[in-house]
Amino acid sequence: MSAGSARIRKRSVTIGRHRTSVSLEAAFWSELTAIAARRGLSLNALVAEIDRDRIQGRDLRTATNLSSALRLHVLQELKRAADVGAGTTAEPQPPPPGTA
Repeated sequence: MSAGSARIRKRSVTIGRHRTSVSLEAAFWSELTAIAARRGLSLNALVAEIDRDRIQGRDLRTATNLSSALRLHVLQELKRAADVGAGTTAEPQPPPPGTA
């Protein structure tokens, strides 16, 4: 991993009509952008979807923060891709708490 990919970058995103800023390592922003492109979504649309899943049916005081939910989503997608690439047929695992 390069030093640049570990550097924290703050970006503004729009969730619904609300603008907020999120701080993530550059590597996570890069992978989120790639995930959004593969799914035919804008980055804002993907972040909004992850945010909806993060708070759906949860008390906001106990929900995972958005930065963590985004990182967990990237991890989940990379693990899924690795499983497919390795040809494993393991039973699907439930998403991590706060990323459902």
